[in-house]
Amino acid sequence: MAIISFSDALQRSESQSKRHLLLGNGFSIACRPNIFSYGRLFEQADFSQLPASAHQVFRHLNTEDFEKVISILKDSARILNVYDNSSEELASRIKQDAESLREVLVQTLATNHPAYPGEITESEFECCKVFLKNFTCIYSLNYDLLLYWVCMHIIEDDEKPISDDGFRKPYGNEDANYVTWEPNNSRSQSLWFLHGALHLFDAGYELRKYTWKNTNIRLIDQIRAALKNELFPVFVSEGKSKEKVDRIRHNDYLAKASRSFSSISGALFIYGHSLAENDEHFLKSIEKGKVKQLYVGIYGDENSSANKKIIARATRMGTLRKKSDLDVFFFNAESAHVWS
Repeated sequence: MAIISFSDALQRSESQSKRHLLLGNGFSIACRPNIFSYGRLFEQADFSQLPASAHQVFRHLNTEDFEKVISILKDSARILNVYDNSSEELASRIKQDAESLREVLVQTLATNHPAYPGEITESEFECCKVFLKNFTCIYSLNYDLLLYWVCMHIIEDDEKPISDDGFRKPYGNEDANYVTWEPNNSRSQSLWFLHGALHLFDAGYELRKYTWKNTNIRLIDQIRAALKNELFPVFVSEGKSKEKVDRIRHNDYLAKASRSFSSISGALFIYGHSLAENDEHFLKSIEKGKVKQLYVGIYGDENSSANKKIIARATRMGTLRKKSDLDVFFFNAESAHVWS
């Protein structure tokens, strides 16, 4: 199996009418590796307001993965009553710990994040813009603001926007300091946050996006203020694929994003994603979908255990496709020069 360069992958995909991009956490780690990793998030998380038990679970499971712990806690709460009908109170405590950890994760993501776009250099913005302009639609599994900042930077430079995220001024409220998403605005949408994002907030009756342009307040400061007011972002942090699907189905934006991803055709490039089981819902969408060519980014030694798993899972997507052929290729992720 050959690992081709990113430029060769682009050339091979020219036979397809469209190119799409799916971004994983590696996109953010490539920009700021000292911030965007679960280990780093765990080090910076403030557990002081939680019961000691919620923090100790990490140590007992020997992990720093928030999603894994949240998933295990929720599973534990569900099965307790099977063994002991009198354990309802304990099950409730465990479930509450899971919800509290989810909120800690959101707060930690907001706190440990570049404070404003100026912390990203002009050369980093330029490289990322060049990379993104290769694609028709962009789908991200990340919660952070990096992708949004790059897209806004393009507009600020008076360049043609590379994407439309579907958010507009709320109807009848042109003075609002935020924009909202409605299904009717999604017909031309080409940028989707498949698991939500830090700047997307569920106001109960509408999905809002906080922007700097309407307030002159840094996005990260607006997010922190919202968190203090107990308003939390649309944010899929469940540990298992099935739980993520359940959360997605109960939110109009996330459900529409998932349907959009499932309907794409042509070529799909995956960058910065391990094809892990907890995102199996999107991997199955590829297997069942209309994509003809799949290009998966491989970072580092292709013979490492992690990369062998990625290669095996991607190869299986091609063999499991039933209705039409799916050609699978692998490209050197570093050769894409996403940030430098």
